[in-house]
Order: sequence, then structure tokens, then C-alpha cells
Amino acid sequence: MSNEKVMSISKKRGILYPSFEIYSGVAGFYDYGPIGGLLKNNIMNLWRQYYVLQEGFYEIEAPTVMPRNTLKASGHVDNFTDPMTQCSECKEVYRADHIIEAVIDDDVEGLPDERLTEIIAENNIVCPDCEGKLDDVQSYNLMFKTQIGASGKQIGFMRPETAQGIFIAFKRISRFYKDKLPFGIVQLGKSYRNELSPRQGVIRLREFTQAEAEIFVDPSDKSHKYYKNIEDCELRLFSQNEQLNNKEPINIKVKEAIDSGIVSSEMLIYQIVLASNFLSNIGIPKEAIRFRQHLPDEMAHYAIDCWDAEVKTDQFGWVEIIGIADRTDFDLKSHIAHSKEDLSVFKEYDEPKTVTVTKPSFNMKKFGPTFKGDSPKAKELLENANPDEIKKMFENEGVYKFSIGENEYEIDDSFVTFDTVEEQIKGERFVPHVIEPSYGIDRIIYSTLLHSYTEDISEEGETRAYFKLPAKIAPIKTVVLPLVNKEPLTDIAENIEITLRENGFVTSYDTSGTIGRRYARADEIGVPFAITVDYDSIDDNKVTIRNRDTFEQKRIAINKIPLIINQLIENQINFEDIEE
Repeated sequence: MSNEKVMSISKKRGILYPSFEIYSGVAGFYDYGPIGGLLKNNIMNLWRQYYVLQEGFYEIEAPTVMPRNTLKASGHVDNFTDPMTQCSECKEVYRADHIIEAVIDDDVEGLPDERLTEIIAENNIVCPDCEGKLDDVQSYNLMFKTQIGASGKQIGFMRPETAQGIFIAFKRISRFYKDKLPFGIVQLGKSYRNELSPRQGVIRLREFTQAEAEIFVDPSDKSHKYYKNIEDCELRLFSQNEQLNNKEPINIKVKEAIDSGIVSSEMLIYQIVLASNFLSNIGIPKEAIRFRQHLPDEMAHYAIDCWDAEVKTDQFGWVEIIGIADRTDFDLKSHIAHSKEDLSVFKEYDEPKTVTVTKPSFNMKKFGPTFKGDSPKAKELLENANPDEIKKMFENEGVYKFSIGENEYEIDDSFVTFDTVEEQIKGERFVPHVIEPSYGIDRIIYSTLLHSYTEDISEEGETRAYFKLPAKIAPIKTVVLPLVNKEPLTDIAENIEITLRENGFVTSYDTSGTIGRRYARADEIGVPFAITVDYDSIDDNKVTIRNRDTFEQKRIAINKIPLIINQLIENQINFEDIEE
């Protein structure tokens, strides 16, 4: 595991490299090269296999530019901030909590700006670049601001997360699912955060890719129908208790974690197991993965429970790559409050219930002239409001005030009266809770490269460095190699390459250098299988297939190559079981 070596190969072989290099680059932006782009797509498509195919969630695509009012509702306009301090001499800006932690080796994330300013003064912390005095800490909003339309009257932002596009479309999504909970929607795409001073390569980017699922559930029922299938799965959990008591993470069975209350619900722990399986399948070893529970002082105020999947790295320590949270009904209720739209769902009871309810009766002779086009919304608002609060305001102030959009209204008790009646109800409306697994694709790719990086000795006795990527996500599945660059071997090899591509396998073709050098080039970028065409191939219509990891070779018929490659990629057969 070596960040330096991984990034060296990544830049050299077209996997990852800093953007805008010919203009000296800009921190926080990286390009995926020809190999990296394939790797990224393979990992994202594997994620889709988990969440779209296996879990049955549908995928949507929402705009990456969002109007200000949507992000005001979500809280990002007011609260999506980092603490910033600036050097009074060189004018460089820094994230205050990070430079403090680098000096005093203590976690200060989440402290108020005023307290961070005091800590800087108490510890005589100065600018890391020029040792100048640091200004007072102030909050800095992380969103990229833009304007929508040429007039500039409507302000927008590049989305800071993909989740909000799902919450805003909830009404249509719920209708699509016929309001039957639980249901999930996923979105994969770019998000943007104008980081203060990104200095950790692909770990902290200003433009990054997320894969998020929003799973809408009944607040009174967070069980999972497949919980029994995962009860015996073992997880490495770093709970609040272990952290607060300076203990190590524990290995624990799912059932015990639920029964002891370490994890809040079956629905949440199911997502933790799913994340664990996904990370293992892309080649990250179990011992390098832990799930850390948010401490009470870092838990979002609206969340019931939050866990981060963290991966061990040599340079950055434990890095969060997935967040899994029970966000309750916070997001939907925020959008209800700002949009005045009903984002609840109806739950039908097994048997109707008789209840006492207070129902409004409207004086439509006054309603129409007063509210005009807002009449339907006014009725809906008053029907959903608390009647006791309305009656109390009538008694105390004589009027009840409310707004619809930009229009302010006030009514007295001549507009509406309330009657208490008994009625049978078939169900109830409520706002669903949300379980959210949020995957940081770029960090996951980096972690995969880091933990698949391997050094050993090649067949020729030389040290080789390569990415031991699982075949399922390897950017290039096969390389076709004519033993020498001469006909008819090249003709046979070229036809094999064409056949493999026609069968959906990304394949490379290499004739440059010795066969050993060509193996090494393919190994380096993680190609799992090499197919060599030799002079015997002319007569027996067979080729040699080589395993990247073990150097083992098998002789197989040319017409069986696509079948065998597919079986190997899908783990339907082991390499040693190939019949020659």
C-alpha cells in the first residue's frame, strides 16, 4: 500500500492525473484517463448491479444546477459551510480546523468559529506558508454560485449533493411506486463543493462523483424483509462506545448489533452489510474496512443514527468513503415547509378505525373573492393546519395569518368554522423517513487502486508492480498478443480481438516488445487475462490464456475464448478448473 507508487503508475498509464496540467493545474480537480474512465464506469455499473438490479431501486437523473430556493429549503444556503481563516500577510486561506489539528493533534471539527479563533490565539498558530498572523475564523459557504439565465436575476448553485434532486421529485417518485413503502431511488452523478484548500489529491475534490440511494420507509416500521438472510454476517464496527472509551473496533454479528442496540434498525444495518459486500467485491480487504458510528457531537441534529465506511490508507489514515444515515423526515419536511406541497404518503389500515376529528367548514362566498387563484392552496393549508392553533389565534388576535408563495393573507372566524365529528378512517398520511447510503465514487476508486497495488516477482525473475484488480472491475479484460509481429499470427490475433469486442469485452492488442514486456505492461494496469497466439495456433486452433495473478497458463480452443472469459469474470469457474 503506497500512495506515491499508486499515483505514479496512475499518472503514467492514464488512470488518474491532475486536471489542466498544461496551465499549471488547479487544486481539487482530477481527470480520469482512458484506463481510469473504464475503471470508474465498471465500479459504477457494479454499484448499479447492487442497488438497481439486486435491490430493485430505480435510477433518476436530476439537473446539476439548482435554483437558490431549493437549497435554501434544504439548509445548504445557510449551513453548508467550513471554518475559514486567512493569513494577513500572504492572503492564503485555510480551513481553520485542519491547521489547528495539525498543530495541537486534537479533533476540533464542529467547534464554533469563535472558539477556533481562541484556540489559534492560545496556541500561537501562524500561517503554515509564511508564518504570518491568521485572521479571525469565519464561516465560508462551500457551494459554487452561478446565475440562471442572461438577466442574472435568478441565482443558482452547482448541486452540493445528488440527494436533493430526489427529495424534490418525491411526489412524482412516490406516485410511480403507488405510495407503497418502502421504496428506493438512486442517482449517480457529479456534485460540487468549493473546498477552501484541497490538498489531499482525489480524497478532497471540488468536483466529484456520488452514488446515492434514498430509501423511503415507514417511521413505525424499519424492519427489512431480508434481515434473516444477513443475521449471521460479521461486521467490524467502531461504535460510539468504543470511540469514547478509547477501545478498538469490534467484530460483531449483525443480530447481536441489532439486539444490543448498537445499530438503530434492521433497515440501516442492511445497508451497512450491503456496503461491506460491495467494498469486498471491488478488492478492498476486510481488515482495511471499518464502520465508524458518528459521535453525539458530530451527529446531524435531525439524524437518528449515522455510520461511515472508512478505509485504511498509508498517507491519510482512516478515510470515509461511504456515509450511511437514518435522516428521519428532515429533508421532506423542510421541502414541505418551503414549497407548501404535500410530500406525505397514505398508509391504509388493515381494518378501518373510528376516530374523533375536528374538521373545517369553509365560507366559500368569502373564500373566492379573497384568495382568487390561491383558493385551492388556502383550503389545503387550512385543512392540514392544527385547528386548535387557528382557534387560539382567533381568540387572542382575532385573525389567523399565513402566506402562500409571496402572498400574505389573514382571515377571521367568518371564513372558517370547526366541527368535531366521529368518522371512520381507512388509513393515515405521514411523511416517510429516509435511509441514505451515500457512496463517494472517487474515494472508492482511490481506495481500490491503493489496496490492489501489488509488488512481486515476474516469470522472468524481475520485480513487477501492478494493480491486482478483480476481473469484474478491471478496465481491460483481456490483452491479445501474437507471439511475434508477423502474419499469419497477427491475422489470427486481430480476429480474436474483434470477436472479443463483439462479445462485449474491452480488449487491447499489443505487438511491441518481447512477450514478457507485453505481459508486464498489461499486468501493470490490471488486465487479468492475456491471450497469446503462437505458431501452434495455426494448426490446432488453440491459444494460451495466462492468469495475471498466478502466471498459470492454459491451452484453450479459439472458439471458446468469449465463453471462458465471461465465466472467469463472473466467477462461474476458477482459472485452474479450465478444461484444456
